[in-house]
Amino acid sequence: MTEVTSSSTAFARVLNARDADRPYALDIFNGVFTDFVEIHGDRRYADDKALVCGFAKLDGAEVAVIGQQKGRDTKQRQVRNFGMPKPEGYRKALRVMRMAEKFGRPIVTFIDTPGAYPGIDAEERGQAEAIAFNLREMAGLRVPIIVVVVGEGGSGGALAIGIGDRVLMMENAVYSVISPEGCAAILWKDSAMADRAAESLKLTAKDLLGFGLIDDIVEEQTAWKIDREDSDKQNFEEVGRELREVLSKHLRELRSLSPDDLVLRRFQKFRKMGVWLG
Repeated sequence: MTEVTSSSTAFARVLNARDADRPYALDIFNGVFTDFVEIHGDRRYADDKALVCGFAKLDGAEVAVIGQQKGRDTKQRQVRNFGMPKPEGYRKALRVMRMAEKFGRPIVTFIDTPGAYPGIDAEERGQAEAIAFNLREMAGLRVPIIVVVVGEGGSGGALAIGIGDRVLMMENAVYSVISPEGCAAILWKDSAMADRAAESLKLTAKDLLGFGLIDDIVEEQTAWKIDREDSDKQNFEEVGRELREVLSKHLRELRSLSPDDLVLRRFQKFRKMGVWLG
């Protein structure tokens, strides 16, 4: 686990965000929420295990939960495809989101992926179309949507479940259009310059809050780790409690808005991002 402090470099936070000891979606669903029930399949092709979806309760309120799931050992990583969803994963997520809208359930999504799977089979089944379709459909859903970047938020693979009324980030998470290694390989033909690229990409939670691209940061104090042998249990519970409180606060605020206001404000939120200098 990479040591991170308030003065840590951007690349140190990238390494921390990728650490296998950080909680994944299923850890959060079962540790922060209650009564989680998983829903499988996109009803068109297959069940993508890189993306986990279902319904759960947050302080007694029923919500839909969606998150990318990585693996901690070789076998799990193969099953979960290293947390890189294929088109059927994004279509499964949208199926659950539409169910949530039908029954008036808020949606909470958790981003943790290096990016959408770039393999030939994914491209053949319409990877880019699936991502684009999710962006459009999420923009118009008439229930509250909260997005949380819990680890590594990579490119369109993250954004496909990232359109929300509130976008939050864990303190040591990162969110970027490209990995630092990929950026360095393009700009300087040397992936070893990833630390320089990470600083330039402005991918930390603090950077993105300053730009107005996210709405809140969930504090971690120290690195957020799962309970492997009880040694880290207290830390996970403390940060999980902070995450639960932040989610409940934002959910209460969003529940006070009408469906029309939610959609309008969501559109305005993303429409104003970026500045055209001309």
